[in-house]
Amino acid sequence: MPTPDTTLLGRLRRLLGRGDDDGGLPTTVDAARAIELVRDGAALIDVRERSEWKTGHAPQAVHAPLGELDKASRRLRAETPVVVMCASGMRSRTAAKQLRAAGFQAT
Repeated sequence: MPTPDTTLLGRLRRLLGRGDDDGGLPTTVDAARAIELVRDGAALIDVRERSEWKTGHAPQAVHAPLGELDKASRRLRAETPVVVMCASGMRSRTAAKQLRAAGFQAT
Protein backbone atom coordinates (compact mmCIF):
# COMPACT_ATOMS: atom_id res chain seq x y z
CA MET A 1 0.00 0.00 0.00
CA PRO A 2 1.47 3.41 -0.95
CA THR A 3 2.39 5.76 1.84
CA PRO A 4 0.97 9.30 1.88
CA ASP A 5 4.42 10.64 0.94
CA THR A 6 4.58 8.40 -2.13
CA THR A 7 1.09 9.40 -3.18
CA LEU A 8 1.84 13.10 -2.64
CA LEU A 9 5.08 12.80 -4.60
CA GLY A 10 3.25 11.14 -7.48
CA ARG A 11 0.63 13.87 -7.49
CA LEU A 12 3.26 16.59 -7.48
CA ARG A 13 5.11 14.96 -10.37
CA ARG A 14 1.90 14.76 -12.39
CA LEU A 15 0.99 18.35 -11.52
CA LEU A 16 4.40 19.60 -12.57
CA GLY A 17 4.46 17.55 -15.76
CA ARG A 18 7.41 15.45 -14.65
CA GLY A 19 5.84 12.03 -14.75
CA ASP A 20 7.88 9.19 -16.14
CA ASP A 21 5.02 7.32 -17.78
CA ASP A 22 5.05 9.11 -21.15
CA GLY A 23 7.81 7.21 -22.90
CA GLY A 24 9.59 8.96 -25.76
CA LEU A 25 10.96 12.41 -25.02
CA PRO A 26 11.47 13.63 -21.45
CA THR A 27 8.78 16.04 -20.30
CA THR A 28 11.25 18.90 -19.84
CA VAL A 29 14.62 19.71 -21.39
CA ASP A 30 17.09 22.55 -20.99
CA ALA A 31 17.72 25.09 -23.75
CA ALA A 32 20.81 23.30 -25.08
CA ARG A 33 18.90 20.02 -25.49
CA ALA A 34 15.94 21.85 -27.08
CA ILE A 35 18.30 23.35 -29.66
CA GLU A 36 19.71 19.88 -30.42
CA LEU A 37 16.22 18.44 -30.85
CA VAL A 38 15.19 21.23 -33.24
CA ARG A 39 18.43 20.85 -35.23
CA ASP A 40 17.64 17.14 -35.49
CA GLY A 41 14.22 17.89 -37.00
CA ALA A 42 11.83 18.49 -34.10
CA ALA A 43 9.13 21.10 -34.64
CA LEU A 44 9.41 24.18 -32.40
CA ILE A 45 6.13 25.62 -31.11
CA ASP A 46 6.10 28.97 -29.28
CA VAL A 47 2.97 29.22 -27.11
CA ARG A 48 3.51 32.79 -25.92
CA GLU A 49 0.89 35.45 -26.63
CA ARG A 50 1.15 37.55 -29.78
CA SER A 51 2.55 40.59 -27.91
CA GLU A 52 5.37 38.41 -26.52
CA TRP A 53 6.00 36.82 -29.93
CA LYS A 54 6.39 40.27 -31.51
CA THR A 55 9.21 41.16 -29.10
CA GLY A 56 11.29 38.37 -30.63
CA HIS A 57 11.16 34.69 -31.47
CA ALA A 58 13.21 31.87 -32.91
CA PRO A 59 13.07 32.05 -36.73
CA GLN A 60 12.03 28.40 -37.08
CA ALA A 61 9.31 28.58 -34.41
CA VAL A 62 5.63 28.24 -35.20
CA HIS A 63 3.51 30.67 -33.21
CA ALA A 64 0.57 28.98 -31.50
CA PRO A 65 -0.68 30.72 -28.36
CA LEU A 66 -1.77 28.20 -25.75
CA GLY A 67 -5.45 28.96 -26.37
CA GLU A 68 -5.02 28.14 -30.07
CA LEU A 69 -2.87 25.04 -29.66
CA ASP A 70 -5.58 22.60 -30.72
CA LYS A 71 -5.98 24.34 -34.07
CA ALA A 72 -2.21 24.60 -34.61
CA SER A 73 -1.61 20.94 -33.71
CA ARG A 74 -3.60 19.88 -36.78
CA ARG A 75 -0.67 21.07 -38.89
CA LEU A 76 1.84 18.86 -37.05
CA ARG A 77 2.88 15.39 -38.17
CA ALA A 78 2.45 12.74 -35.48
CA GLU A 79 5.86 11.21 -36.22
CA THR A 80 7.74 14.51 -35.76
CA PRO A 81 8.91 15.30 -32.20
CA VAL A 82 7.74 18.66 -30.86
CA VAL A 83 9.59 21.11 -28.61
CA VAL A 84 7.31 23.65 -26.93
CA MET A 85 8.57 26.96 -25.56
CA CYS A 86 7.21 29.95 -23.66
CA ALA A 87 8.61 32.67 -21.39
CA SER A 88 8.72 30.82 -18.07
CA GLY A 89 7.96 27.16 -18.74
CA MET A 90 4.45 27.05 -17.29
CA ARG A 91 2.54 27.37 -20.57
CA SER A 92 4.97 25.14 -22.43
CA ARG A 93 4.47 22.36 -19.85
CA THR A 94 0.71 22.67 -20.24
CA ALA A 95 0.99 22.67 -24.04
CA ALA A 96 3.38 19.70 -24.10
CA LYS A 97 1.03 17.74 -21.85
CA GLN A 98 -1.89 18.50 -24.20
CA LEU A 99 0.16 17.47 -27.22
CA ARG A 100 1.29 14.23 -25.57
CA ALA A 101 -2.35 13.44 -24.74
CA ALA A 102 -3.12 13.93 -28.46
CA GLY A 103 -0.42 11.42 -29.42
CA PHE A 104 2.55 13.67 -30.15
CA GLN A 105 6.07 13.28 -28.73
CA ALA A 106 6.30 16.67 -27.05
CA THR A 107 8.67 18.21 -24.57
